[in-house]
Amino acid sequence: MPVVDGAGAAAAASARAKAARAKAAVPIVGYVASYPSGTVTSINTTTNTAGELVGIGGGPDAVAITPNGQTAYVVSSESGTVTPISTASNHAGPAIKVGSGPDAIAITPNGKTVYVTDSASRSVTPISTATNKAGPAINVGRGPDAIVITPNGRTAYVINSNSGTVTPISTASNKAGRAINVGSGPDAIAITPNGKTVYVADYAAGAVIPISTASNKAGRAIKVGSGADAIAITPNSQTVYVAGNGTGAVTPIRTANNRAGRAIRVGRFGPYAIAITPNGRTAYVASYYSGSVTPIDTRTNRPGRAINIGTGLTQIVVSPNGKAVYVLNLIAGTVTPIRVLTGVAVAPINVGSFPYAIAVTP
Repeated sequence: MPVVDGAGAAAAASARAKAARAKAAVPIVGYVASYPSGTVTSINTTTNTAGELVGIGGGPDAVAITPNGQTAYVVSSESGTVTPISTASNHAGPAIKVGSGPDAIAITPNGKTVYVTDSASRSVTPISTATNKAGPAINVGRGPDAIVITPNGRTAYVINSNSGTVTPISTASNKAGRAINVGSGPDAIAITPNGKTVYVADYAAGAVIPISTASNKAGRAIKVGSGADAIAITPNSQTVYVAGNGTGAVTPIRTANNRAGRAIRVGRFGPYAIAITPNGRTAYVASYYSGSVTPIDTRTNRPGRAINIGTGLTQIVVSPNGKAVYVLNLIAGTVTPIRVLTGVAVAPINVGSFPYAIAVTP
């Protein structure tokens, strides 16, 4: 066993403390894709200011960031490409061709592979993050437009909105399994953090369909109200929250028995996006038409006072440290930070016309 003297131990402890301080000093960075301008705007979440624009072209409309926070991958639907951006330098690498109509993106938990849906070619394209090269396209169903990956990284689940199905893909072989019927209008998908169940919102039927990841079989549809189109799940995997665009409410579902609870009113009309804090205590719901964000206490399922921001709210993300919520306003071209501790919105950040997507570094 190696012997470490007192001076050596002190030096090692000092080095670890220095590294920890350096890591803590690195700001969380957000990336916002602006569709018409073909640019991506970086946001320093420490100062809540916009950084330099990264021009990539081609109508960027989806963003995902690797688990190590080093690379943002941006989907450009018009050019049929995915562009990697170094978060350290904000420099874009060469665009990667992935089809004619890419739409959604997800990255495996180990950060090795990016998966991109292509609604035009009815396929999903894997990209190696080591080489930034695309592999052979994987055929799925009609209109693939949403994708999630299990926490163990073994399976990707793809919504085929025009086929009314979900296709599982083995990430080890990049082969598609048998499609799972989930209703006539699947629109959103989420997976429990324990990896046991995939939940799919059927917009047309106003229902949510659970899928067992062990068997890839769909369970009985859970009625939640018209226009189910956004899902978020608590970190303990116990509750699913579903936004009903047509009801102005959010419905909680207990995963233990897949029963819906009483709907929670969150606005006059148009709850469009949901995000939950890392500690699982609060769900934030953005309403497009009422222009407000409503916090819901997940312990009581009671809504708090709505935070007014402005009409056109389409996406919402929570910072990994749980201290701030960032709300995307499509109409205003801004991102508005909300302080979780106080529930107060601070000055909006201008990010360009018609921002379509936002992601923050882990």
